[in-house]
Amino acid sequence: MSNDTFDQLKISTPLRNAIDELGFVTPTPIQKESYSVILSGQDMVGIAQTGTGKTFAYVIPILQQLSYSEQTNPKVLILVPTRELVLQVVQEINKLLTYITIRAIGVYGGANINNQRMACAQGADIVVGTPGRLYDLVISRSLSLKAVKQVVIDEVDVMLDLGFELQLERIFEHLPSQRQHVMFSATMTDEVDYLIEDYFKSPVKIAIKLSGTPLENISQESYFVSNFYTKINLLVHLLSDAEEFSKVLVFVSTKKRADVLFEQLDEELNGACALIHGNKTQNYRLRSIQQFEDGRSRILLATDVIARGLDLDKISHVINFDTPNFPENYMHRIGRTGRAEQKGKSILFFTEKEEFDKADIEELMNYEIPELDFPDEVKENSQLLDEERPNQRAKRNRIMHTEVLNAAFHEKSEKNQKTNQGGSYAKIIAAKYKKPKRRGDKIQNMNSKKKK
Repeated sequence: MSNDTFDQLKISTPLRNAIDELGFVTPTPIQKESYSVILSGQDMVGIAQTGTGKTFAYVIPILQQLSYSEQTNPKVLILVPTRELVLQVVQEINKLLTYITIRAIGVYGGANINNQRMACAQGADIVVGTPGRLYDLVISRSLSLKAVKQVVIDEVDVMLDLGFELQLERIFEHLPSQRQHVMFSATMTDEVDYLIEDYFKSPVKIAIKLSGTPLENISQESYFVSNFYTKINLLVHLLSDAEEFSKVLVFVSTKKRADVLFEQLDEELNGACALIHGNKTQNYRLRSIQQFEDGRSRILLATDVIARGLDLDKISHVINFDTPNFPENYMHRIGRTGRAEQKGKSILFFTEKEEFDKADIEELMNYEIPELDFPDEVKENSQLLDEERPNQRAKRNRIMHTEVLNAAFHEKSEKNQKTNQGGSYAKIIAAKYKKPKRRGDKIQNMNSKKKK
């Protein structure tokens, strides 16, 4: 029997049947390495890139040892950074529950908390949630964590980047002292190390495809582009080939830039685009993802809110419209294509200001991204964003500063031309109103009045 099949992991028949129906035969390296460690009850830290099968790496061993009970309180707590990832993890768990009686629910912000309170009251064996909403449910006593035996923290580096450290600490205060910790991260930062030191007990560390290793099944290319609006022209040119660019994920640096780009592309490409970022409502974001997944939109514009974690199938291209400031984010972005041993393509747009960010990415990967010639048929656009006009902005600031300085020098009005007379002027005022300058003078005046 081959060591490279799920049979080697000695999985129970009901769970094995569900895996077979999903068409999975060979576990990924992170799934294979994590299985026995999680079953042993030891704390574990897994370092693995996006797209390496991390979700099943912890879900399969958890389901292998978890049995149904009628108790209300969950035995397993899974913490993830985003609402979309909550929904995806619950969906992945449900795929494996075809022949198993286990209850899994998801809780996240941006949705009706009363519905989630009702779901918690009905009972669950596994709760998947974002830290903020989960803590709200705990402090309102809608959810008890006293029976939790396993805690999984997925995409922990993203969670800490989003500022969830305080919520994590407060959640840990409500957990029983005896519990197993499992953590997955794509990068190791100081914040991640501190979390491990504070809460983990001699964790087993498993590193698969360390951050900075270029994914071999993803071809990478780049274009030097002069400015934002010329980037739009180039993007429209590329995306006009619908057969080649059949399912494209486009990453933009900010929500504002994403909105502007969406308006332009939606008009140029006849509604072939969907949009997702943090300012959009939960329903809008879910609708955009669904349209992208079922083919109604072949292009999805996004900020880094979905750069990690979401399992979007068969993406033909990832286009970095803006070069990310942090080189690790580039790795996470391009990891959305070339998944499950499929081939993928990544294209990077960079301006003169973004050349340093591109160099940082190449240094991290130890790989120089090939640069293609800018297409002759694509027009340069001279229109600039405000942020692309540093000289004009500096000139404006100098003009305003000069105006303020000039405004400070003007002739005083007649009533404001009095000069400070110092002590002599104070004596004149005192003599006029017969007010003593010192307490001793006041007493002397009173005594002189009495004598009179």
